[in-house]
Amino acid sequence: MQSILVLGGGKIGSVVAELLAHAETGGRSDYRVSLADRSAEALSGAPRHAQIDTLVLDVNDPAALGAALHGRYAVLSALPYRLTVKVAEAARGNAARPGCHYLDLTEDVASTRRIREIATGAPHAFIPQCGLAPGFISIVAADLARRFEPLDSVRMRVGALPTFPSNSLNYNLTWSTEGVINEYCEPCEAIVDGRRTQVPALEEREEFSLDGVLYEAFNTSGGLGTLCETLEGRVRTLNYRTIRYPGHAAVMKTLLHDLRLKDRRELLKDILENALPATTQDVVIVFATAAGVRDDEHGQRRFLQDSVVRKIYSRSLHGTTHSAIQITTASALCAMLDLLREGVIAQAGFVKQEDVALDAFLGNRFGAVYADEASAPRRLAA
Repeated sequence: MQSILVLGGGKIGSVVAELLAHAETGGRSDYRVSLADRSAEALSGAPRHAQIDTLVLDVNDPAALGAALHGRYAVLSALPYRLTVKVAEAARGNAARPGCHYLDLTEDVASTRRIREIATGAPHAFIPQCGLAPGFISIVAADLARRFEPLDSVRMRVGALPTFPSNSLNYNLTWSTEGVINEYCEPCEAIVDGRRTQVPALEEREEFSLDGVLYEAFNTSGGLGTLCETLEGRVRTLNYRTIRYPGHAAVMKTLLHDLRLKDRRELLKDILENALPATTQDVVIVFATAAGVRDDEHGQRRFLQDSVVRKIYSRSLHGTTHSAIQITTASALCAMLDLLREGVIAQAGFVKQEDVALDAFLGNRFGAVYADEASAPRRLAA
């Protein structure tokens, strides 16, 4: 049984702890979980399970964080992106205290670059971006890309949307407010005409329909993970866009740019959290497409396209209803930990999401959440 420290007792961290606590092999628990948060109030709603204990911990206190990491197999960060580097530095360890494996959910590009530096020469694995996007979408896109030679384009579209939108933003808070604001503000990596570049967030809006519902998609930061580096020199077009209902991008542009709340993010966070209700009635949409040259069913070289589409809804887990974004994000992080424990993932240094085979991920007990919903092809209209 491995000892795991989960940092962040909020929407995602609590579900991560719940999933790991229920994981068993041959009737024996695989994980013992400590769920930590700086707020005792946040921990009051922690899942009740014999394999879960709670810990009030401020990660800004290096001594307390180091003590909490002592003897752990891994630390899983479900904290705001601005805190992830501190956790990674502590997980690296030092001469006086051995480190441990590190996994996180960050979408922040700068944080991931710093974590990569920390991981250099480390005796433990550092695996950032283990969520939905970046995370699962990177594994899917890499799998699609491997099917073509030469590869022409890879397009990734992901969204977590309310099933029943009821405001002008057509949106409810289902995830980290800070994370959403950050990805709407920071520059977005892309490959355009074969060149790695940056494009502005909230731009290059497009529309498509899926199962008769109209959506928009636009640039947001961080969703590509490390794929720009991985596919640079091999692909002509690579981009990531967030899916929303039509009209969302226009309202967010007004708030962020016209009202200049991009420079007052704490104020915007307060406004959104007091105006937009949370909901567990949501749907996660994953839509990835790759095009290039390969043999068709007759052995003829042709320019072809493959797509992967998933729609995953909220559901009950272990007697509690969780949102689709909670389930997909937490399950992806738990799957990566499971694959690390099983030796499927490299045991030391920096690990990219796309280093993991899609079949291995979907074959995992946690990753299976992406395999058993909406796996049939769906009709798309651009």
